[in-house]
Amino acid sequence: MKFLGWEIYHEDFLELLFKFALNLLVVYILIRRIYYPIHRKKDFLFTYFLFNVLIFFLCGLLSSVKLSTGFAFGLFAIFSILRYRTEQISIKDMTYLLAVIALAVMNALFGKKVSMVELIFTNSIILIAAYVLEHLWLTRHEAMRQIIYERIELIKPEKRDELYADLHQRLGVKVSRVEMGRIDLLRDTVQMRVFYFDDEQGDRSFTEMAPDTDD
Repeated sequence: MKFLGWEIYHEDFLELLFKFALNLLVVYILIRRIYYPIHRKKDFLFTYFLFNVLIFFLCGLLSSVKLSTGFAFGLFAIFSILRYRTEQISIKDMTYLLAVIALAVMNALFGKKVSMVELIFTNSIILIAAYVLEHLWLTRHEAMRQIIYERIELIKPEKRDELYADLHQRLGVKVSRVEMGRIDLLRDTVQMRVFYFDDEQGDRSFTEMAPDTDD
């Protein structure tokens, strides 16, 4: 049955539905169960899930019109180098973004020449690798807060201990290192990244509930 020359229902719909369900399950485990419990960045949950869904359906629907493999890899390359200009994104966050893009492309474009066992195995390996790296191998997670600091006299190398003590008193975390950004001598402020290890903090509830930036 057709409407305006379009088929109302196609047998490939069930295949697309299965692919999407598998893709959504894998991304949910990767982002909600592996990424979020450690990094606690709610904004990235929206970004990762929506990126994955958009790219999955883009690749899935375009694959039905017999696009070449080169075009598919071109789409993957475009999305993989995409970055936001309004906010600095860490290397690890960009790696997770690349992972959700790769999962969307892989799950959307696999054909009947690839067995279901191979597809499930590939998705499982990605999840296992992410979990092992986050929870077993990289046991110490270094968190980061981006702030604007006004006591500019403490950024001198010889006053590092005083700077760390002041940051500890204000933020409630034991600082491991800091990175200086743009210094505004007119307002006597400096953009600063403060790094700390979660396992060194006495009360984890503060670090988990804290926002990513203090701007």
